[in-house]
Amino acid sequence: MKRGLIAATGVAAMLVSVAACGSGDGDKKSGADGFKGETLNVWFMDGSNPPKWTKDVQAEFEKKTGAKLKITIQKWNGIQQKLTTALSESNPPDVVEIGNTQTPMYAQTGGLEDLSDLKKEIGADWTESINKSSIYDGKQYAAPWWAANRVVVYNKKIWADAGIKDTPKTRTEFLKDLDTIKKKGDADPIYLPGQSWYVLDGMFIGQGVEPVKKDGKKLVSNLSDPKVAKAMDIYKQYQSFSTAPKDKDEANPQQGEVFGKGKTGAFIGMGWEANVSIKTNPAIKKDIGYFTLPGETADKPEGVFLGGSNLAVATGSKKQDLAKEFLKVALSDKNESALAKEVGNVPNKQSLMDAVKGNAAAEAMTPAVAGGGTTPLVPEWAAVENEPNPIKAYMTAVLNGKSADEAAKQVESDMNKRLSQKQ
Repeated sequence: MKRGLIAATGVAAMLVSVAACGSGDGDKKSGADGFKGETLNVWFMDGSNPPKWTKDVQAEFEKKTGAKLKITIQKWNGIQQKLTTALSESNPPDVVEIGNTQTPMYAQTGGLEDLSDLKKEIGADWTESINKSSIYDGKQYAAPWWAANRVVVYNKKIWADAGIKDTPKTRTEFLKDLDTIKKKGDADPIYLPGQSWYVLDGMFIGQGVEPVKKDGKKLVSNLSDPKVAKAMDIYKQYQSFSTAPKDKDEANPQQGEVFGKGKTGAFIGMGWEANVSIKTNPAIKKDIGYFTLPGETADKPEGVFLGGSNLAVATGSKKQDLAKEFLKVALSDKNESALAKEVGNVPNKQSLMDAVKGNAAAEAMTPAVAGGGTTPLVPEWAAVENEPNPIKAYMTAVLNGKSADEAAKQVESDMNKRLSQKQ
């Protein structure tokens, strides 16, 4: 799912009054009909809430509380400014879906209610790597709803024709398989454009490094770190087996469309991108398989970027008790499992991973979740990903022959300028 990461302008000023708003509607209520006559306003993002899950959750919530649920679907395009404005008003939506990497920005400005009490009640066993994006400055400002990560989508026929009998369990095996396909000469081994930034971010996570670091009180570029260079080298090894352009990302053209033509051995992407391939060429459906992107050793997959969404309660909501009742329903083990089964995403608890059994793409995601992560969880990060993303320029420079150190220096001033922008 594409997430816009547009830096909000004047967020702090717009929300300065929100943090001081009342913390709810007074007396707590509970039990059936405890909130009778009230209506809870929830904003979901387009494509997030599937029909059966939504219908069941709404019915359960309304039966449990006696309140009504009003759901509004929002578009991702322009949502940061729209949500920023809504959270600054006197009557904001009560519960909002937020892209996980966007959560720190809203938390910093005071727009989100502290949900630490809710975590103690229902989230003690939320998967740490998934829950991390809900935490800012040591407090729980949202609840993890769902996550998804990249896997290897491969053409089983091409692999079988090359004599490959099993999927690789280590990075070395994967690279060897790509070489085998290349030597056979009938197909491109992998489609990996030079600027598939979220794949590289996963490799940063695998190396235990972030692309930014603290310099006193400032955040600055960390692209000159040797671990960043190591991650980029791994990416470069994979990209050397691809004829994809070094100065484009996975959406230009859509890598699912390229793979759908049936002349490519694999690509690294979201499981749903295979549907793009099938739409391009329905006959390819029978040949599509999935496996976890392998790491250096068989016991630890490659690091992955965990995309996804959190659910949060607006600080300015006058129905915070009711909002928390909704979160208890929506995030229950039963409904988390139902969401995973209906959509094929990753639930927020390790204990619920069996819910995706039978979904090959989702099954390939789950082994990498524990070691997954996100982009840097700091409000300043949003400006870095505004196009033209300097890290994409770094990637292209390395793939075109510059040393990692030279490429890092080439984009350092732009990175630092973006990181110093007012939030």
